[in-house]
Amino acid sequence: MTETLIGFAAFLLLAFLRVPMAFAMGIVGFTGVAYMLNFNVAAAMIAQVTYETGLSYTLSVIPLFILMGNFVVRARMSDELYRAAYMFIGHKRGGLAMATVIACAGFGAICGSSIATAATFTKVSYPSMRKYGYSDVLAAGSIAAGGTLGILIPPSVIMVIYGIMTETSIGKLFIAGIIPGLVATALLCGAVMWITWRDPKAGPPAERHSWPERIEALQHVWPVIALFVLVIGGIYVGAFTATEGAGIGAGGAFLFALFRRALTWRVLRDVLVESARTTSMLFMILIGALLFANFVNYTSMPADLRSFVTLFQATPVLVVIAICFIYVVLGTAMEELSMILLTVPLFFPVIAALGYSPIWFGILIVIVVQIGLISPPVGMNIFVVKNLLGHISIGTVFRGVTPFTVALVVLLAVIVAFPGLATWLPSYMK
Repeated sequence: MTETLIGFAAFLLLAFLRVPMAFAMGIVGFTGVAYMLNFNVAAAMIAQVTYETGLSYTLSVIPLFILMGNFVVRARMSDELYRAAYMFIGHKRGGLAMATVIACAGFGAICGSSIATAATFTKVSYPSMRKYGYSDVLAAGSIAAGGTLGILIPPSVIMVIYGIMTETSIGKLFIAGIIPGLVATALLCGAVMWITWRDPKAGPPAERHSWPERIEALQHVWPVIALFVLVIGGIYVGAFTATEGAGIGAGGAFLFALFRRALTWRVLRDVLVESARTTSMLFMILIGALLFANFVNYTSMPADLRSFVTLFQATPVLVVIAICFIYVVLGTAMEELSMILLTVPLFFPVIAALGYSPIWFGILIVIVVQIGLISPPVGMNIFVVKNLLGHISIGTVFRGVTPFTVALVVLLAVIVAFPGLATWLPSYMK
């Protein structure tokens, strides 16, 4: 236990000194294994982890889904999603903000990144909200919070990494995120309604559209629906694996972008370079986290945690609540991917020892990451929105996300109280 605590302290020190997370975790992992065993074992560990991670067939799902999301962004499907949602509910009080949340949910079904979702809808929906006199607090808050749906509604890069680290079915994790994703969308829309109930001027209604206009708008979102049904439906019925589904999704997104004449040779090159850069970043962080996890496994902490869990066999839900609380606190101070890669090796054996479903725990992990994405001081979505809307202060965005953070905490409590919301659909998978 002592070695692990020293390792965590060293990692936090390196992070405070602005050493990149991947290198900080890798340095501590290598040094710890070299201290506990010997230098040759630590050197061999680096070579083995790097080789196995780089050539892992399962991990190929990550660049494929990233590529799929980048093609979708270039095809400007986000505009069509927002327009369709806007046509149906834009005339209600707070309707444009709710349309943003719903469109983010639809976009999340074909793009597994919360940051990309928030960045996209900052450009797509904010001009409309500003045109109709929405307050910057509501506009910025709804975009930042809606962006978090990108990692809960499948496909999700966070789910892929969790599934690989815990050897949990990625396909089942994807399916498990559907119902919680719908509940999250409803709760975030409820937060918009609460804000506009308290301050009607924050989200005045826009004009009402006719049914022919609404039907016409729906006709433009069929590519999104088709791509989601093809990928997730195929995984659900057992037609192909998650990795194969990612390849089919990337191919489908490419064809849609090509059909919409959104691709040129220059755009294609930019998409490939951006996808490669993002994939490289994720793999570097993953390799560093695996090195650190190997060090932790050589210490006594895993055994100590399992022994500690036996004290709570009568009330295991207290352990779950404590873990969720720790994650929420860590999310306010750490980058979310690094936080998961560091803590899952510690907490997952505890959850397994208590007999909880790893799929259910995976959904809890994603929800606490959602909360972290809009929690000060380092919530990534907050800074994405702030950077793209330079005239808005960071304090305005912080105030805007507060009611949505409460909604996500409610979502976390609902999933803890009713785990069947996450495990029901996967139980019927072939």
